[in-house]
Amino acid sequence: MARIVFKAVTKRYAGDVLAVRDLNLEIRDKEFVVLLGPSGCGKSTTLNMIAGLEEVTDGELWFDDQVVNALPPHRRDVAMVFQSYALYPHKSVYENIAFGLRMRKIPKPEIDARVKDAAQKLAISHLLQRRPSQLSGGQRQRVALGRAMVRQPAVFLMDEPLSNLDAALRISMRAEIKHLHTEMQTTFVYVTHDQAEALTLADRIVVMNDGVIQQIGTPDEIYERPRNTFVASFLGNPPINYLPGVIESGDGRVAFRRGEMCVPLPPAAATRMKGDVGRDVMLGIRPEDVATHGLRPDTPTLRGAVDSVLPVGSDRFLGLKVEGCNVYVRVDKESHHREGETVTLGLVPERLHLFDKASGDSLLADMAQ
Repeated sequence: MARIVFKAVTKRYAGDVLAVRDLNLEIRDKEFVVLLGPSGCGKSTTLNMIAGLEEVTDGELWFDDQVVNALPPHRRDVAMVFQSYALYPHKSVYENIAFGLRMRKIPKPEIDARVKDAAQKLAISHLLQRRPSQLSGGQRQRVALGRAMVRQPAVFLMDEPLSNLDAALRISMRAEIKHLHTEMQTTFVYVTHDQAEALTLADRIVVMNDGVIQQIGTPDEIYERPRNTFVASFLGNPPINYLPGVIESGDGRVAFRRGEMCVPLPPAAATRMKGDVGRDVMLGIRPEDVATHGLRPDTPTLRGAVDSVLPVGSDRFLGLKVEGCNVYVRVDKESHHREGETVTLGLVPERLHLFDKASGDSLLADMAQ
C-alpha cells in the first residue's frame, strides 16, 4: 500500500519565499501521477517533500494512515530517480544497482537475484560489468531505474528523468517507464515540464503554477476541459489560440462575437451564458479543431489570410490573420495553401473553449462534452 495525501501543505523557504501553498492532493495506491508545470512552479519541491528531502512548513503529509512530516527519508520506503542519474563513476553497473541493498545488509544471494532480475527487465544484463563512463545516456538512465527497482519500494519518485536524453530516446524510455509501472504495480510520482511525457504516462496529471494546483485530472480531462487559460496554454503544440470578444444574443441564439466573426454557442453553453450578454471573453481554438472541407451552410467558420505555411512532417500548419489576431491551425498535409490566400475553415462549437477575459477561468470546463 502507498497512498499519499497532502493536507493543506505549505512549503516556505527563508525570506518568506512560498514554494508550495496550501496543497491538497491525494495520490492513490498504485497510481501514476505526473506533476506538470514550468520551472519554479513547486513540482520538484512537492516531490522532495514526499521523499523527505524537504521539510513541510505547514500542514500534514500522510502515507496511508501515518503522518510522515517528521519521518526521515530512509524510513519512508521510497526510491528516487534523478535527472542527473547520480551514479557512482568508480563502480560497475552491477555495483551501482546493488549499492543500496548492500547498505541495508540484504543477503548476497538475494542482492544478486534482484540485480540480475532488474537488469534482465531493463535489457542491460550485458552491461553489468561496465562503468557509467562507458554507457550512453539511455543506458545510464536504465541503470538509475534498476537501482530504484531493486529496492522494491512502495513509492517511485522521478524528477525529470528523461530531460537529458534526445527526442527519439525519450519516446522509447517513456514506453519503458509505463511498462515498468504496469509490471510493478507500485505508486509512481513523476515530475516534468514536458507535456508529451505527462499525457503519455499519467493516470492523472496535476498541473501546477506558482506553488498552487491549477487542475487535477486524467490526460483527456486536462486537455479537453482545461480549467483556465494557463492549463489550456500549457498543453498543446502548437498552443491553443485565443480570440478576445464578447457574448452577444440575437435571432434566438447566444454567440461569441469578434468583428465580423460570429460563432453560435452549442445549446447547453448558450443556456448557461444567456445572462452574460456583453461579457468580455476569450474564445479558445486548438489548432487541430478546424475543418477544411465538408462544411454545411450553417457551420460556423474561421476566416483569415494565410500569413505562413509550416510543413512539419506528417502535419501542415497555417498561420492566419483573423480579425487582427494571429491564429495557427493544422490542416491536411495534402492541402495546398499559399501565403496571402484567404481561407475559410469550419469550427465545431462543441470543441471550442470559452474563458472569462479578466480571470482566465473557463466558463464551460465543467460541462460534459
